[in-house]
Amino acid sequence: MKNALRLSALLIGLALATQASAQCYADFKAKQDNPLRLQYGIVELPASACGSRQAAFSYAAPVIARSGWTLLQIESIFDASEFQRRSANAGVIHRR
Repeated sequence: MKNALRLSALLIGLALATQASAQCYADFKAKQDNPLRLQYGIVELPASACGSRQAAFSYAAPVIARSGWTLLQIESIFDASEFQRRSANAGVIHRR
């Protein structure tokens, strides 16, 4: 639970810091081991990573790894108009 609160604070800070430069977003699936945990989340991407899932994966994997998660796959890439609807499913601790 403490990790979730720390992660939440970090992610909210990152989201606020990058809000003005929003380009596109990707939703993803990630895992953590010991114990195994699976999560759905959203990561904001720079313009250079918006073109393909591979580019999004290359950008997002190290971002997500900093929080102790392993990126499994990028589900889709979308713009700000979809963010509100999709973020409701991600939960506050997995909006990066």
